[in-house]
Amino acid sequence: MPVTIKDVAALAGVSPSTVSRTCKDHPSISRQTKEKVRKAMDILGYEPNFQASSLASQNSRTIGIILPPSERETYENSFFLEVIRGISLLCNQKQYINTVITGKDEEEILKAVKTMAKNGMAEGFIVLYSREKDPIISYLFDEGLLYVLVGKAFRNANQTIYVDNDNVLAGREAAQYLISLGHRRIAYLSGDHSQLFVGDRKAGCMLALTENGLPVRQEYFIEASISSEAGRCQLEALLKSPERPTGIIVSDDILATWLERLCTDIGIQIPEELSVVSFNNSIFAKLTRPQLTSVDVHSLQLGTEAAAQMISHIENPNLLATKTIVPHHMAERESCRPLPCTGAHGDEASLL
Repeated sequence: MPVTIKDVAALAGVSPSTVSRTCKDHPSISRQTKEKVRKAMDILGYEPNFQASSLASQNSRTIGIILPPSERETYENSFFLEVIRGISLLCNQKQYINTVITGKDEEEILKAVKTMAKNGMAEGFIVLYSREKDPIISYLFDEGLLYVLVGKAFRNANQTIYVDNDNVLAGREAAQYLISLGHRRIAYLSGDHSQLFVGDRKAGCMLALTENGLPVRQEYFIEASISSEAGRCQLEALLKSPERPTGIIVSDDILATWLERLCTDIGIQIPEELSVVSFNNSIFAKLTRPQLTSVDVHSLQLGTEAAAQMISHIENPNLLATKTIVPHHMAERESCRPLPCTGAHGDEASLL
């Protein structure tokens, strides 16, 4: 089996990214550390890519920003624009350049990342998503490249730098908000479940229901996308059912606008018949009618914190992997209202 950069790092007692920078003769690595890494390379017979090392030693001061694979949806989501704006603000202050990497699928993005890495075109990468078993993130880790996740790590958490919200807490608070308004039948609508924040917000919602002695009904937890006819049919059936929810938490504002349109189509009024809480507090939350109550995850700050961590680790490569939690808050608007009254067993008597 060939020797990997992780083998060298383990023997030298440093991080894989430190080995990678030593191969590039990066000026931020001390002479003592370089000697220790090179000794480990000699012992193991590790041979770095000297072409890439030579190019990278020029210190590109460029940070790659990796968007999730998408043909369209990603580019319509203002969350990513705000995160990129936050990254750019700090990079401009610190005199770093950023470049955005996009693609319609994982293969296209991975090809671009490999090209940049092998040709020394980036000091590191900021990945604007976190999901299960992602080949792009796996490549970055396995190659010992410096990267920062916006979102928590699915694996190798102790060795991964990431910036995130406490999404379990945010989901719990969103559900608790609806419960405080008298709602007892609360649903959760989300997009792609491979995205880790989706599962965390769902877990938080379930936790709040359990803490308040309310049932967790699996049929109330729906995965759907704007383009999914099956998801629309499932959601429509739930909203027309005799025991339909009176409150619903939606994993992002764009999906919530789709829900509002569906409710208009089938004659359900928001908030009179259905209270809605969504996430991101984006421009979409303010353009809908009624305007959406939405959990603000401070996407601009997520970007600036991610850039700050990246630049700190570029300039101080022996730093331990850090985890930064950005606070959230709820922006209350017009899409929720208290239920007029509840029955003896917590049923919404006035609505049913």
